[in-house]
Amino acid sequence: MAILSRYLFLPILLLCVGNLLFAQKSTSYAPLSRESMRENPDMAFKQIRRTLHAALADDNDCQAAVCYGQIGELYYFQAAYLQALDNFYRAESLFRKQNQIAELAAIWIKIGETRFHNKQYPSSLEAFEQGLTLYKSADAQEGIADALAHIGQVHEKNGNLEEAKHYQHMALAQLDEKNDSALAAKIHENIGSIYEDKLQLDSARLYFSRALEIAMKTDDKTLHIEITNNMGDIYRKTGEYNTALRYTRQAASLAKRMNEHYQLASAYRDLAKIFSLMGQHDSAYHYSEAGRNIHADIFSEDNAKQLTILQTLFELEQKEDAITQYERERRIHFTLLLFGAAIVLLLLFLGLSIISRQRLKIANERKLNEQNQKLYETQKIAMETDLYNKQLKAENLRNELELKSKELTSHTLHLIQKNQLLEELKEKLSEIVKSDKRDQRKELKQLLNLLQLNHNQDKNWEDFRVVFERVHEHFFDGLKEHCSKLSSADLRLAALLKMNLSSADISTMLGISQDSLRIARYRLRKKLDLPEGKSLSAFIQDL
Repeated sequence: MAILSRYLFLPILLLCVGNLLFAQKSTSYAPLSRESMRENPDMAFKQIRRTLHAALADDNDCQAAVCYGQIGELYYFQAAYLQALDNFYRAESLFRKQNQIAELAAIWIKIGETRFHNKQYPSSLEAFEQGLTLYKSADAQEGIADALAHIGQVHEKNGNLEEAKHYQHMALAQLDEKNDSALAAKIHENIGSIYEDKLQLDSARLYFSRALEIAMKTDDKTLHIEITNNMGDIYRKTGEYNTALRYTRQAASLAKRMNEHYQLASAYRDLAKIFSLMGQHDSAYHYSEAGRNIHADIFSEDNAKQLTILQTLFELEQKEDAITQYERERRIHFTLLLFGAAIVLLLLFLGLSIISRQRLKIANERKLNEQNQKLYETQKIAMETDLYNKQLKAENLRNELELKSKELTSHTLHLIQKNQLLEELKEKLSEIVKSDKRDQRKELKQLLNLLQLNHNQDKNWEDFRVVFERVHEHFFDGLKEHCSKLSSADLRLAALLKMNLSSADISTMLGISQDSLRIARYRLRKKLDLPEGKSLSAFIQDL
């Protein structure tokens, strides 16, 4: 028994070393700045997801909460507010579990900002008040000021200007008088905005000037642009048009240099107002059109960003699932290799020990060989069982990927249905243009043309086709085998029929009437040369 115990120690040691090798993981986490997340969201998303998986594997709830918060910010920057809230609440749960009060308060402020930008003012106010309570318990002065400023903004949106001014002054009192942070500039700007709403323009200009003075000492260029634009707006309202032009043009120049489209559109809109008041209507028209074009580009970019994020998430989950599966299989193979080596070494040492010490008879050797053969067969059965389990896991992975593809198709169709709103707006505007109010015809025609330009279905249909072919592979190829001269409109109709949508939904998505849809179906039947009595929908579903 002593000899056997000594020989068994070596294979056990090998298995322990192998487990230690696999247990070694990289636990270094690289934080990302907001600037890097804004400039390259795709790369930032991938890096944060890798860090999140490492943190979850290490049971590092604190780091995992930080990652969920950063993912929420990424979605927030892309205007995907539902996904942002989902990740913020995950971070909130982990921070609360770790009793990290300051971080928990910051997450509640982000939740409030998300709901505020989604115009959910009552729920955003509750979130800001929750953040304020937590900051007070942590005695975080700057955090308290930030929460009070956000509460003041909600009251301003609700029209409670006195209440809003009260909270903004409370926020300002929380900061050091020598504090030149971006938060101090933002609070001064908020107070100036309240006075502007109350038409107390001298007080508004005083606070905007102080906000601009502080903002110029910070690295927040967006805030600098916003306050400069507000200064131009105040001078325009007081009739000092030349000064207003100087500030507004400065804001437009900074916005163009920083590639801030929202701020640039706002500056162009204010320039149009100034030139209109100065009687320079050509310049006013030029900047008005420029601002409208930027808003149109922003609308298209927002849709593209949301679709890109969803596609990136889907592709990243595919890759991560494949990597996880590969790592699992590699560990199993490595463990089996160590186990096999341990068995070989054990058999070798046992054989040498038996030969050198006991010189067993041939019968005993035969018996030992039979035992070894049984052990080999047992290992073989175990390996076959393991292979069968891997095949089952691979099948489950394929089913899961197919389900995710269908979910992504649903998201893409949701984007296509946005065109229905544009069509309805176009019809209503056409009715207004036909009315007798002559003084509005020119501007309404321009707005109608702008909506027509935005009614861009081609890219949505191309995105839909890419995702559709992931779910229904070779569908279009099979359809073209029956008729090689199908038009793009025929392929769109066939794809929507394949999804088993109703005639009303199909006509809405294609932008045609029910009668036109019946004609399109009839032409598709003719091209496919379907016999009488053969259902077109049934034929499409069978492909």
